[in-house]
Amino acid sequence: MPLAMLLLYTGATAQVYKTVLPSTAFTESLTKITADFRNNYYQLQAEQLASQDDMDTYRSAVMVPGAKHCVIYRFHSKIDTTASWQAIMYEGDSYNEALKIYKNTCRLVDKSNIKLAGNVSAGFSGKMDQPDAGLRFVSSSYKLNSKDPAYDKFYAEVELVNINFDQWEVHLNLQNKKDDAEKE
Repeated sequence: MPLAMLLLYTGATAQVYKTVLPSTAFTESLTKITADFRNNYYQLQAEQLASQDDMDTYRSAVMVPGAKHCVIYRFHSKIDTTASWQAIMYEGDSYNEALKIYKNTCRLVDKSNIKLAGNVSAGFSGKMDQPDAGLRFVSSSYKLNSKDPAYDKFYAEVELVNINFDQWEVHLNLQNKKDDAEKE
């Protein structure tokens, strides 16, 4: 009987870790993407997709697990020349499914331990904004805690967006972002 208890305990412990810690694949992908921010995502840039007047869009060579597709945006700005990376984590008509993926993506970002140049560890800190089904948009921001000046304004942002009346999307954006103090 003690062997059965040990197996039950081991299985339960593994399930707890699985719900608390992000998957290795997610963390590794997030690390590759975050590390290449220093190169303005050029090492991740694949074929060019349809462009718009104010930006060029490229497929990302690295995706996070669960993403439908990932892109790199290069904006035609003389003020901010940094690129932005985006994953579409959900596209569909189920608010409940979008909400579940939004919360899970926030948890994954919040719990990921990123290894940067020189094997320096960094993590994201922030707080998940609670969605309201009556609102069409909610966003949670997580700042990368790194002493590297290249990442001073680097954020992971998770968005739950109502595209139209019955279509929802969940985005994961990795980008430079102005702090609240800079917006004023």
